[in-house]
Amino acid sequence: MRQALYLAVSGLALTASITPFGQDAAMANHHSETTEAPATENPLLADWTGPFEGVPPWDEMQPEHFAGAFEAAMAEARAEVQSIIDNPEAPNFENTNQAMELMGDRMSNILSMFGVAVSNVSNDEYRAVQGEWSPRIASFYQELYLQPELIARYRAVYEGREDADLTPEQLRLVERDYEQLLRQGALLEGEDRERLAAITTELAGLYSEFSNKVLADEETYILLDSEDDLGGLSDSFISSIRSAAEERGEEGWALVNTRSVMQPFLQNSTRRDLREQVWTAYVNRGDNGDANDTNDIIAQILALRAERAALLGFETHAHWRMADTMAGTPENATDLMMRVWPAAVARVHQEVADMQAIADEEGAGITIAPWDYRYYAEKVRQARYSIDEAEIRPYFQLENMVQAMFYAAGRLYDLEFTENTGDVPVFQEDVRTFVVTDGRDGSNVGLFYLDTYARTGKRSGAWMTTYRSQQTLGGERNVLASNNNNFTEPPEGEPALISLDDARTLFHEFGHGIHYLLQDVYYPGLAGTPRDFVEYPSQVNENWVLTPDVLNRFARHVETDEPMPQTLLDRIAASETFNQGFSTVEYLSSALVDMMLHNRTEPVTDVDAFERETLEAINMPDEIVMRHRLPQFNHLFSSDSYSAGYYSYLWSETMDADTWEAFVESGDVWNREIADRFRATLLSTGNETDRAEAYRQFRGRDPDVNALLRKRGFPVPEADADTDD
Repeated sequence: MRQALYLAVSGLALTASITPFGQDAAMANHHSETTEAPATENPLLADWTGPFEGVPPWDEMQPEHFAGAFEAAMAEARAEVQSIIDNPEAPNFENTNQAMELMGDRMSNILSMFGVAVSNVSNDEYRAVQGEWSPRIASFYQELYLQPELIARYRAVYEGREDADLTPEQLRLVERDYEQLLRQGALLEGEDRERLAAITTELAGLYSEFSNKVLADEETYILLDSEDDLGGLSDSFISSIRSAAEERGEEGWALVNTRSVMQPFLQNSTRRDLREQVWTAYVNRGDNGDANDTNDIIAQILALRAERAALLGFETHAHWRMADTMAGTPENATDLMMRVWPAAVARVHQEVADMQAIADEEGAGITIAPWDYRYYAEKVRQARYSIDEAEIRPYFQLENMVQAMFYAAGRLYDLEFTENTGDVPVFQEDVRTFVVTDGRDGSNVGLFYLDTYARTGKRSGAWMTTYRSQQTLGGERNVLASNNNNFTEPPEGEPALISLDDARTLFHEFGHGIHYLLQDVYYPGLAGTPRDFVEYPSQVNENWVLTPDVLNRFARHVETDEPMPQTLLDRIAASETFNQGFSTVEYLSSALVDMMLHNRTEPVTDVDAFERETLEAINMPDEIVMRHRLPQFNHLFSSDSYSAGYYSYLWSETMDADTWEAFVESGDVWNREIADRFRATLLSTGNETDRAEAYRQFRGRDPDVNALLRKRGFPVPEADADTDD
């Protein structure tokens, strides 16, 4: 998940691609007509060449190229902005706002590549470059875009906007440009301006340090040396951890400290002692009092954020971050979370009771602990629905599900994907590329990069980004989009099998890709959507995974090629709301702690104590840990991107659940009239209009939170249920 924050100078997200104004690359890369490349042998400074309007030269990227590339691109950007400042004509939309839209192309290209360097193929050399350059880049943009002469031009256009005969899109861009400049400190002067610049630079360095420490802990591993340690694990998983050990020059089986290893191990291992060991290592990333401990970094970040918010005239960091969101205020976001939290906690208590009953029947002599939750949840699932993950997985071949997501995108939105066999550079040999065309007229839409497997140097999780985004201003752009996952690579010659949750992740990230492949905006500054809208298209896209048409066509047994039997489909459907207490509390506890951490004037200094006391105050069940504990919470501390914003997934899912009900209520989940309206009103329009109003145009009303409760199988409050009737 990534969001454009146009003109958000601070908080450059250097754990992923970064772009001017602090935009996350998935929503940015608003490029200009490329200025002639400087005379240099540095491949990062060359214009992108080759097919598809030019592609990144990944095969030539090396750590030593970035310093020179940054220096040259910064100089070029300074010159471009200076030419706008020096324009002798009175400021107007064309020579100020539009001109600024059409600058910085080369720097954007370099930053797109650097995002891949530090997220997908990181090593000590790239981390050193990141540590040196992230503060310098943050300082550069702070100085570049907050020059008093440039701000004066923006202000003149803003103040004269009503008499300038602007189109609605131009007027929105003028207002958003100026308002966001104000939020970034455009009116600060003297010592306050200098202090803001220093804070921005210092935060960028801390973000880089935080992400590198977490990544270092994720590269640690637990080595198993006996076949007795492998009880309950699938053959494919055993093969993968054997390969991980061999890669590290070890005998035995290596459990690398990432979610893609932790989750299946805790779910399937019969060795409770090893489950506890793996769980403990995973949840304590960044919190071991060693060289990779992040608690002091977090405390520094929180202090700087609080100081910055005060400088900018905001009550708290949360108020500053939420000034340009759909929720608007911390109170609105918290209200939504607390409408869901009690039902989720109550469901957890039911789930734990069910698991404890099975453990007691087995004579295990244990009380369910956090490292038991996934393991015994599977036993409950098997007992209640006769569903075993080992029974489902053979039907989910990764390659088939990739074709399934392409099929759904074609049927809903006329996007066609053809694997590229031409000579397009990639940053890792197993990255695949696909040509994307519009099925209605055969026109080119873009190129899609698929980076599937976990590996050393790749950050954990799953994400989408763009290396070049669509825009009409300056000439229509061919989109370069990428999905990045961390699935376990199978042994050579064997098909990759994934879980149902993995299939949902695949569709989720691809939903982000669809959003940007369908984008049709004129001004790139109106492309990026509010943070609490960003996850909405991706969450909607998950719903098609379990539709009968997708399953019958693509969920076919790896050995027999037979589709899932109806009895299994029925059991999966019946279990859809199973374990929703766990998944909701795991996520929502992280979102609540995030908001409470940032919605305060006095910054937290003892991070562990705050986390512990806050969870106790909201009655966090003992059997669950936060999905992301603070010492490893990259969403919050590797950039500003999701700080005071992790609630966004729930906000977006409320719209998702309500949108899916529109398809279901129509009687056809492939309803093209609804899909076309969804595309035209919400997916293709970026941020050209207010997103809340756009949703009302699509659905005829605001989203219904009860749709979310129904989707998760939680009871709808009686008063709300009566109103719905």
